[in-house]
Amino acid sequence: MGTVSAGPPAEDVSAYHAVQDEPDFSELRRRLRSFVFPMTAAFLAWYLLYVVCSAFARGFMAHKLAGNINVGLIFGLLQFVTTFGIAYLYSRYANRRLDPLASKLRAEIEGGAK
Repeated sequence: MGTVSAGPPAEDVSAYHAVQDEPDFSELRRRLRSFVFPMTAAFLAWYLLYVVCSAFARGFMAHKLAGNINVGLIFGLLQFVTTFGIAYLYSRYANRRLDPLASKLRAEIEGGAK
């Protein structure tokens, strides 16, 4: 049987370590975190509100809005809307703020820049 490589060649690993020390890489991580952490906190708070209201505000959640449609159903459907909305916002944010910098770093790693 053939030998199995334990990972990328040493020169590839050193290139990745070198990129991690660059200011552009730190900026890319900062930009990613500045979107992901607040958005995650907001979504989890919104979801927690839904769960807490479902458990402790049953009268409010059971309030009928139209026919058999109640507040709880609307809150539940809005969870899906929120998820797709966040995905859309992240896509736009990544295209504008993350991808150009990531492409630059990738070109540097692959030897296209520098």
